[in-house]
Amino acid sequence: MKVSIFLSVCLTVGGLVVADSAVADSKPTVVRDDATWLRTNGTLLFHDTFERAVTGSGAKAIGNGWNSATADRVPQFKQSDLDGGILKVASATKEAGHAAHIHHEAGFTDGGVIVRFKFPGLNTVESLQLGFVDRETKGVHAGHLCYGILSPTSVTLIDHKTGVMNLDIRNRRQGFLDRKEPLPAELAALLNAKQVVVPWKADTEWHVLVLVTEGDELRLSLDGKCFATHRSDGFAHPMKRWLSFLVPATVWIEDVRIWRVK
Repeated sequence: MKVSIFLSVCLTVGGLVVADSAVADSKPTVVRDDATWLRTNGTLLFHDTFERAVTGSGAKAIGNGWNSATADRVPQFKQSDLDGGILKVASATKEAGHAAHIHHEAGFTDGGVIVRFKFPGLNTVESLQLGFVDRETKGVHAGHLCYGILSPTSVTLIDHKTGVMNLDIRNRRQGFLDRKEPLPAELAALLNAKQVVVPWKADTEWHVLVLVTEGDELRLSLDGKCFATHRSDGFAHPMKRWLSFLVPATVWIEDVRIWRVK
């Protein structure tokens, strides 16, 4: 039996959103409950519990509107399977030359996603990158806008639109990488300002993740606690057309809900 989605609560202290345990009693707080914010103010655009069978290994094999952008590169590998209401992703990253990239239409300015996921412990480098894409955006590589990234040791929020995926910045950065030279201080500082990294230790338990954009802010909560928040210009992009998952190894996903607030 599937477990219900938890609430996520963020607290604002002097403009900084932190986990509730970090708030001093003497400081005023404003509770931010992003799961309830989505449900109360938003429209549910999409919900999937994966209670069906997968058909083949092609781009649309998952069904229900999902597209696996890297599946057709290596049709001999079944990178996504449906088993007992669980989407089990096992990326053929080496063979495909790219992490498994699975996406679904979204369509909002402010809004977000609630996802129940698990690292099954089949690989030591299990991670999950999820966020929003707009392929119609000019000047940004593949339309990558913003992501939350869960690695074995950290949670990262990153603005790709005005950071590393901006074509001008990307092309400039690549020259230094090709020459194996350090980035100029001002370029390194710009890219560092586009992200925030928070310590986190991955495990093999089920977790509920809430990722939302509101104006120029991106927030990520896990199991009812706000883990990270960041402000950057790219988060305010007017149309998040896709929800995108990038999985370099293995991850299981059981429930996905996409909400539009604005």
